[in-house]
Amino acid sequence: MRLTGLLASVLAVAGGAAGATAVETSLRPQIRSTSTIDKTIEAVLASGNIHRSLRPSSRPTAFVGQEVQVAQVSTSSERAFQNWIDGFKQRARAAGISDKVLQDAFRGVTYDSDVIKRDRNQSEFTKTIWDYLDSAASDTRIQNGKAALREHARALNAIEQRYGVDKEVVVAVWGLESAYGTFRGKNDVVRSLATLAHDGRRGAFFEAQLIAALKILQNGDTTPRNMTGSWAGAMGHTQFIPTSYLSYAVDFTGDGRRDIWSDDPTDALASTAAYLKRFGWVQGQPWGVEVQLPKGFDFTLADRAIKKRPSQWAQIGVVDMKGRPVRDFGTASVLLPAGGNGAAFMIFKNFEVIERYNTADAYVIGVGHLSDRIKGGPAIQAKWPRGDRALTFKERKEMQRRLTRSGFNTQGVDGRIGPKTIAAVRAFQKANGLTPDGYASLTLLKRLR
Repeated sequence: MRLTGLLASVLAVAGGAAGATAVETSLRPQIRSTSTIDKTIEAVLASGNIHRSLRPSSRPTAFVGQEVQVAQVSTSSERAFQNWIDGFKQRARAAGISDKVLQDAFRGVTYDSDVIKRDRNQSEFTKTIWDYLDSAASDTRIQNGKAALREHARALNAIEQRYGVDKEVVVAVWGLESAYGTFRGKNDVVRSLATLAHDGRRGAFFEAQLIAALKILQNGDTTPRNMTGSWAGAMGHTQFIPTSYLSYAVDFTGDGRRDIWSDDPTDALASTAAYLKRFGWVQGQPWGVEVQLPKGFDFTLADRAIKKRPSQWAQIGVVDMKGRPVRDFGTASVLLPAGGNGAAFMIFKNFEVIERYNTADAYVIGVGHLSDRIKGGPAIQAKWPRGDRALTFKERKEMQRRLTRSGFNTQGVDGRIGPKTIAAVRAFQKANGLTPDGYASLTLLKRLR
């Protein structure tokens, strides 16, 4: 999927879309192989540096002298790129790629400066969970999802029967990744990956992806110029990256090819189901259930590490939105994606499985909630704190610095609100008589200031 593990962790889901209605993501399914390449990939994923760019490309200068300079830089870049390809081909041959595949794959391939611009220019702004969900589970996306479910009912029913993964969940992933196949990406994957690998900033990761792409071509699943996708190399209806494709894609139609690029989405949808099943999907279990918390709820219990059966949660007043105990589907945690002033969810094992596709809570809730709405379920009933705004990247780093200086160590300043920062926020809140919900809000930052 876009980058395996999907490209890195979305601290809060970045704004932007693949098209007018498509919500694009920055992370893709994770690889759990023990090969040297996969270890390299996982190391890159752990760094969390892969994101999308929403900034426009710079306009050409109006000055002739500067235009000449730009042209010279372009020529120099192209020459260096072709030299890199020559060296890469030797490494690819050592990895088992044939000369014919290399010749066909790189025929006419040139340096793509736009890909580098997209990789470099990262927006520091993020969406709030409610803004993200407004798009992820919009009326249009729900209606289109129901239509897709009807149109591909035969294939989806067969996929659900084979893998035990809810067809609505598969459709929801499809809806968020490519707006049901509408925005699959038109970049030449070989060109994009070669450019990114040559660039060097994350060269090892993208070179591993490029070799995987060449193996796909060598297997005969598609042709070089038909292998299109996003600027970062994610392919097909559900945006597999090459290494994920090699490990998890399936030929569900039985035509001898794992064709996730075709207008027929069957292989792509089946591959997504196979991927989720591979990582432990529990048939018949929800991803999560919206719940209401009792007055005086101990917010320190809203921790992913604290798991109880729903019947145990009910004993302390955590019940569904109709006031009933949630069914005992398995052990569950309580998640508060917007702190104590927003919706609360009881989340199960299948929440963790969807996280394999994208580690952002917003994405997982988006897939889960969209799948529920496609099934005919209700909208999220709790009110969100819509008066709040998301912290910028700089503000998140500032919060981490201020927390650490105040004696609540976040174990690093990286602008990512993960478990360690949440724990520090909770500790600060408890020490200052605030609701210890762990929510890194603008109000909290102002308090720290």
